[in-house]
Amino acid sequence: MPSVAQKSTKLETLSSCFPLTLPIPTPTTHPDLLTINDLRREEDLLRNPSSFRAWWTAIQNTREAFSTQLKVERRANTLSDESAQLLGPLATPLSRHSLQCLTYLYEAAILWKSYLQMRMSYVLGRLVQKKRAGGKKKFPEMKDALEEEREDAEQWEDGLDGVRALMWLPKIPRLWLMYFAVFSHPMCPPVISHTHARRTFDRALRTLPPSLHSRIWVRYLLWAEGKGGTTTVSVYRRYLSIDPSLTEHYTSILLSPADTAPRPLEAAKLLLSLARKASRGEYVSPEGKSPYQLLGDFMDVVERFADEVGLDVAETVQSNEADVKAEAEAEARRKDAPEAASVDGQLVRIGGPAVPVTADGNSLPAYDEDEDPLSKRKLNIERIVRKDGLEVYKDQAGRLWTGLATYWIKRGEFDRANSTFEAGIAMVLTVRDFTQIFDAYAEFNESLLSAMMESLENPDDDEDEDDAKETEHELDAKMKEFEALMDRRPFLLNEVLLRRNPNDVQEWEKRVALWGEDDEKVAETYTKALETINPRKATANFHRLYINFAKYYEEGGASGSAEPDLDSARKILEKATKVNFKTVEDLAEIWCEWSEMELRHENFNEAVRVMQRAAAIPKNTKINYHDHSLSVQARLFKSLKLWSFYVDLEESIGTVESAKSVYEKIMDLKIANAQVIVNYAAFLEVNQYWEDSFRIYERGTELFTFPISFEIWNIYLSKFVKRYGGSKLERARDLFEQALEKCPPMSCKPLFFMYGKLEEDYGLAKRAMSIYERATQVVADEDKFEMFTIYIAKATANYGLPATRPIYERALEVLPDKQTAEMCLRFAALERKLGEIDRARAIYAHASQFCDPRVNPKFWAEWNSFEIETGSEDTFREMLRIKRSVQAQFNTEASYLAAQTLSAKRNGSSAEPTPPPNDAMAAAEQQASAARGPAFVAAKKTALPRPEGAEATPAQQETNADEIQISDEEDV
Repeated sequence: MPSVAQKSTKLETLSSCFPLTLPIPTPTTHPDLLTINDLRREEDLLRNPSSFRAWWTAIQNTREAFSTQLKVERRANTLSDESAQLLGPLATPLSRHSLQCLTYLYEAAILWKSYLQMRMSYVLGRLVQKKRAGGKKKFPEMKDALEEEREDAEQWEDGLDGVRALMWLPKIPRLWLMYFAVFSHPMCPPVISHTHARRTFDRALRTLPPSLHSRIWVRYLLWAEGKGGTTTVSVYRRYLSIDPSLTEHYTSILLSPADTAPRPLEAAKLLLSLARKASRGEYVSPEGKSPYQLLGDFMDVVERFADEVGLDVAETVQSNEADVKAEAEAEARRKDAPEAASVDGQLVRIGGPAVPVTADGNSLPAYDEDEDPLSKRKLNIERIVRKDGLEVYKDQAGRLWTGLATYWIKRGEFDRANSTFEAGIAMVLTVRDFTQIFDAYAEFNESLLSAMMESLENPDDDEDEDDAKETEHELDAKMKEFEALMDRRPFLLNEVLLRRNPNDVQEWEKRVALWGEDDEKVAETYTKALETINPRKATANFHRLYINFAKYYEEGGASGSAEPDLDSARKILEKATKVNFKTVEDLAEIWCEWSEMELRHENFNEAVRVMQRAAAIPKNTKINYHDHSLSVQARLFKSLKLWSFYVDLEESIGTVESAKSVYEKIMDLKIANAQVIVNYAAFLEVNQYWEDSFRIYERGTELFTFPISFEIWNIYLSKFVKRYGGSKLERARDLFEQALEKCPPMSCKPLFFMYGKLEEDYGLAKRAMSIYERATQVVADEDKFEMFTIYIAKATANYGLPATRPIYERALEVLPDKQTAEMCLRFAALERKLGEIDRARAIYAHASQFCDPRVNPKFWAEWNSFEIETGSEDTFREMLRIKRSVQAQFNTEASYLAAQTLSAKRNGSSAEPTPPPNDAMAAAEQQASAARGPAFVAAKKTALPRPEGAEATPAQQETNADEIQISDEEDV
């Protein structure tokens, strides 16, 4: 271990090397600064003292020369480690000499920035160059500037002067920043890096213009964060007074300081102030947070530091009472204030004390101690949550209520937390908020119960039996409360939905079902529902509440154990008949249910009287049923539902005359539909009032038009024919003519069938044929083929086959092409039966223009067999010629090409090998077509797939020994 004398000797040896640059070294004071090699440089500088290039070249050459020598000396490493650690970059004589030479040159050239960097490199060490991806923003926000500056802060290796440069260039921020870099050096002594650094930052702010302060504040704030404690707080408070954008960053520093205790009260007040300003539009979060998110951050602080931020229960109650009293006084002053002289109350202010305003001319908000971070008064969390949270963010009530309850739980005020949970459940309006609060409430109770159980299982040493019994009783009480809470959940959820929409009929019905067989609660719920719901705003089936309430009394309560109370049921239904429901049908159902109730108890006369009251017709019957400006009671007499029930009741227990009277009233009011007409006529028919029944049918056909009247005509005519048959033939004919007069083509086919059947059975065959003739002209196009088929069948039966020729001819003129081909086949078959071969051939030739050989092979096969059976060589050749021409015609049309492709696919999937023909003529045709090939378009050759393992067999062409070679070009 070295002695004290040795240490003092070493210290004197090191101190003898300094000072190096004070006074400023010159060739006069330090003759060794210049050598023989430097004379030319000095002469050049004397000749050009104002040349920047000369001075800069001299400095750079000198630095490069010394740097080369220093590298060689560093490799030699002749200095002890202790001396190198103490002196750093100035440990060797050569480095000290290089500093003096460069100082001499820089002092003469006055290049301050480069000079300062050189002096810093000798004192602080070598600057570490950091690689950076991308470029810097030109004018970044303060938050981004802090992050960038923290990443780009200077760092040195192997390791203090620069004030004179600031004296010469005080307005250059780069020099200030280089000077500030000294304060963040790890070897900077505390005397310089604390008080001197703070004063230097302040002097820079006083010296530089305000437009450059942002560059200083970035370093100032980073330096303050590094020092911590009151320094950070005081510096940030100064900065936030001019730029509040870093308030959120400051609150995070206050809550998580590095070396001091957190300041949650100041952070909470700052966040509350930001949330209020953001909700007023006076603040925009640089982190993109909404006003509610800022309030959420405030709630997080409150939950985390409940004891340090908020008031206790007694102080909170006292503060709430004071707030209520202040609000009442303010309301009283507002009511007693004199009326403004102007119309809108905006007067020019010409007197009174001065009003503080902002830079924009707006008045400053009143002082609020809750937003003052310097105030030590704690916050009334309940008032803040209600005023700034629940009144503003009603859709986030669940989070706010649970946060307030968590605050009381953290303070140990469990009773207050329970009341907070209950208040929240009683005020929320959405299922989401209710679920959030209820889950937190249940979790809190479970944690409390588990803690009490653990205390019973592991009692403390100083706990006696009385304390254990008291804990057990308290645990039992809490268990009962928790079970009651879980049992109340369906009711609480139902209350939430009813608060959201008190006119929701379905939720009231669910509440009734929740009470089960509790008659008192069920009756109370029904009564409250009927008092609460607005009939014009109620959801669907509001009238069912009255009906179910009446059934409740009718059936003797929910359990059915009580006596039926029809009087109470009648009172409820009587009250329901005076309610202005949304629709008339609801009121009509009330009356119908009332009458059905009387029927269930066999009070038939009372049931009829109820319907007579409901169906009373007023003097003014010209009321529009769909006029919603009138009450439903005024439009009830036009309800078809009510009259339908009334007429069913009269048919069941009344007389024929009373039922007819009700039907006549329906007809007079012009509210009858086709079903009512049919029912009325059927009722008269059952009671043998035939003519009255037919008269009702006729009235129905006059009231309604087609297609509705078609059903009435259909029933009417069938009933009339069934009743009278041919006894009143002329009247029946008149009815059919009336029906067909206005009947549209798409509906008249059944009427023509009935009309023709009538004439066939009771009239003349000639008239029947004329009716079918009319039908073929009148019916819709899609029904004409069927109509012609029936007409031909009837004509054949009555007049024979020859009489159908004109019918066939007219059908060929009227029917579309596809159906014409089918009709031609039938016509040709007829002619063949009659022995008219030439006429049949002409019909085939006529039909061929509608039949593509690839799409309709059936037609050509039939014509082919016809020619084989009855034709000659010439007629067969003519048939082939026509077939080729038709095929060529269809191949040139795109619409038929698609049809041919589809037909080829269908036929190819189920194609079978064609058996060899049995006669010589068919074999000749097959051989000719095989040799000739396709007429217009090359056909694709297809073949059936061979089974696996089968060998291909050559196709054997069958030949006819008696074949006649006929040239296709030979003239016919």
